[in-house]
Amino acid sequence: MQQPKSTKYRKAHKGRIHGHAKGGTQLNFGAYGLKAITPGRMTAREIEAGRRTITRHMKRAGRIWIRVFPDVPVSTKPAEVRMGKGKGSPEYWVARVKPGRIMFEVDGVPRAVAEEAFRRASAKFRVRTKLITRLGEGAT
Repeated sequence: MQQPKSTKYRKAHKGRIHGHAKGGTQLNFGAYGLKAITPGRMTAREIEAGRRTITRHMKRAGRIWIRVFPDVPVSTKPAEVRMGKGKGSPEYWVARVKPGRIMFEVDGVPRAVAEEAFRRASAKFRVRTKLITRLGEGAT
């Protein structure tokens, strides 16, 4: 699973995910992409599960690019602990995903294979997604 090598601060505020993505909204590498259409947080486990699903369905043919990185620590307090006594310790890492963000890209496989791989991978995510293609590759 992915996580940063080091961060400036050990714990982060929860924050809110408002608006649409400013960057990462165009296909830069592959012919097909998986775009988020709702805001949310993707955990490092979700990203890894999606990567494995896509890779397995493509039978390791073609190339895959992961365009999101989990860089926000999420802290939780242990179960059945009273209120107060500070913030909990960091437990896992998430990537904040805004609508319009391209999360995965693939190339070197037929459209039907890419569609099915992305359909299977999207079942692992808590954000809703849609398939997008380059202009020369067919309808969006």
